[in-house]
Amino acid sequence: MTGDAGQSTPATTTYNLLFVCTGNTCRSPMAEALARQAVAERDWHHVRVASAGLAAHAGGPASRNALTVARRHGLELEAHRSQPLTPELLEWADLVLAMSPSHLAAIQQMGAGEKAALLGEFAPGNTGAGAGVPDPFGGDEREYEQTLLELRRLIGGVMDRLGPILHP
Repeated sequence: MTGDAGQSTPATTTYNLLFVCTGNTCRSPMAEALARQAVAERDWHHVRVASAGLAAHAGGPASRNALTVARRHGLELEAHRSQPLTPELLEWADLVLAMSPSHLAAIQQMGAGEKAALLGEFAPGNTGAGAGVPDPFGGDEREYEQTLLELRRLIGGVMDRLGPILHP
C-alpha cells in the first residue's frame, strides 16, 4: 500500500486480546464485553477480543447474574458461549490477561510466555495488583456488580496502556 508521499506503508494487522478466568461464565465474559465496548468507543477496527476459561465447558452461557449486571451496564452477554482455553487460542492471542495469579501460572505453563499477564498488574496505576479480580461465581448481584465495576476500571487502564501501540 502506498501513502500520499509515495512511501510504502504497512497494512494494518489485527491485534488479538484474550481474557482468561476459570469457567468463562463470569469474569472473563464481562471483561470481554467491556473490552469490546472500549474498542468500539476508540474506533479500533483492527482489535479482536475473546475470552476463555481454564476449566470451561464448551458452549455454556454466561451466568444469570453476569447477564443481569452486564445488561444493566449496556453490555450484551446473551450470545456468549463459554470455551476452554486451548493452545490454538493462546497462539491466536497477542496479549492474554488472567484474572488471578493461579490463572496466570496455568496460562504460562501452557506456553503463553511473555504475552501473558495478570490483568491487575497490566493495568497502569492499579494498587493491590497481585490480588487478582475476585470471583463472583455463586454470589449475589451485588458481588457481580462490584466485579464488573472493578473490571471496568482495569479494562480502562489496559486500553489506555495499549493506546499508543493500537491507535490506528
